[in-house]
Amino acid sequence: MTTADASAAPLPFGRALCAMITPFTEAGSVDLDGARRLAARLVDEGCDGLVLSGTTGESPTTTDAEKSELIRAVREAVGERASIVAGVGTFDTRHTVELALAAEKAGADGLLVVAPYYSKPPQDAVEAHFREIADAAGLPLALYDIPGRTGTRVEPETLIRLAEHPRIVAVKDCSYDFLGAQKVLARTGLAYYAGCDEHNLALYAVGGTGYVSTVANVIPRQLRAALDAFDAGDTAGAARLQQRATPLIEAMMSAGLPGAVTAKALLGGLGLPAGPVRAPLRPADRETVDGLLTVYEELVTG
Repeated sequence: MTTADASAAPLPFGRALCAMITPFTEAGSVDLDGARRLAARLVDEGCDGLVLSGTTGESPTTTDAEKSELIRAVREAVGERASIVAGVGTFDTRHTVELALAAEKAGADGLLVVAPYYSKPPQDAVEAHFREIADAAGLPLALYDIPGRTGTRVEPETLIRLAEHPRIVAVKDCSYDFLGAQKVLARTGLAYYAGCDEHNLALYAVGGTGYVSTVANVIPRQLRAALDAFDAGDTAGAARLQQRATPLIEAMMSAGLPGAVTAKALLGGLGLPAGPVRAPLRPADRETVDGLLTVYEELVTG
């Protein structure tokens, strides 16, 4: 691969992507109408891509059929106004291939494939896992590197080799290895998406493509504004916008609760589609919800 041109970062799925929650009814089933309404709102507010059935979408506790139903419902709501990237990664290569084919049939534009978790395969096995899925699927892949959850890193050298595959086009980076990300950016044409909201602008500034954001469930317009300011040459303004969002990013992502819990707590508090989380996750308590709402109101009214 040739050295990537940071000034012309690839956009396989857009720049501003939301890692969308999966709304549930109070009875615990997937709320497809709520998903349609939330997806339409997110696109109206500036998201040009939606990632379904990822970490924030509680993918470990939704069935294969529910994942496909969600893709179809969201496609119905947003049409071609936004890309739909379906999370299909599991710890089982064969099952992941099945989910990839089902997502393609349901209407997804791309696939998010997390490193296989729990079993801690070595790097050659991780590479083989991703290649088998890319060979089987007809959609472009974004590889999801989040070792804090999977227990397995996708090492930079592995990503560099995988970039040779024509259907492996992007990375969602939750590695907290900023140097490693820059090494891959310098040696491949992979689109790099920040998967940790505190890195959205920093990764973008060194040639990243954009972000896949949990916080975008509640402030999609504000997060996109930082990228827009940077693109307009207003780097100081972009920094101010990123810094302004930092208290909410911290409250949602660094308070000891998963982002799915805090995003649903905030959305529910704002009267937007969310519903409960599925066990083993537990809902935020009233004090936490009130604290999140206070930080949110300070951001949007300040």
